[in-house]
Amino acid sequence: MTEATRRVAVVGDAGFYVGPELARHLAARGHDLVLGDPTDELVAELNEAGARVVAIQGVRNLARPESAPALIAAAIEQFGRVDAAVAFSGQIVTGRFVNSTLEDLTKVVTGCLEAPYHFLKAAITPMIEQGHGQVLMITSAAGARPTPGAPLYSAVRAGATMLAKNVAAEVARNGVQVNAIGTNFMDFPEFLRASGATDPGVRTRIEQEVPLRRLGTMQEFASFCMPFIDGTSGFTTGQFIAYAGGWA
Repeated sequence: MTEATRRVAVVGDAGFYVGPELARHLAARGHDLVLGDPTDELVAELNEAGARVVAIQGVRNLARPESAPALIAAAIEQFGRVDAAVAFSGQIVTGRFVNSTLEDLTKVVTGCLEAPYHFLKAAITPMIEQGHGQVLMITSAAGARPTPGAPLYSAVRAGATMLAKNVAAEVARNGVQVNAIGTNFMDFPEFLRASGATDPGVRTRIEQEVPLRRLGTMQEFASFCMPFIDGTSGFTTGQFIAYAGGWA
């Protein structure tokens, strides 16, 4: 793929969760990249793989209104367009609904609904103007079914997924795809610590809740995301898929 035909992708947070793996997969598929908060080591690795990389620091919190526009503006300034944009966000609030507070609700709305709102708003504007583009919002499988112990989180995650679906319906006529994937039971440090799965016995019990009887990996999840952002599949939009080993 020549420099003139390389696609341009934005990864909202390339320093956490599936972000580094998404960047690696996109680079391997001929993309130049605008990355939020990547490590220097990741940038060097991607440059070595042939990708031009623009690193934007201090944008990890997509609930801040300036974060997503900074990422998209960098893509337009450096490469003249943005072909794909992918982001994840979230603020987990647990506990029974009857014990919840308005402060709890505000916190989860900020982290799980305002953040994707800002990212979607920033990403689709230039895509509408250029007549094409792919946006993938990574939400949570908790939004696909009632989740005991996390009712506010589950409800607001469902709202974020429905927001993506509504945006998809609005911009499909402009050639812009918007889809959402919701995860749960992923093998990464934050989930392991939050769930207590750093203890082998606890991990075994948690894995028994998953129909596939294991946790998902970042590598396989990034691979699953590719058709939604790498330009190879242009006829799917407005969809939500739970990536949770059959749990949802």
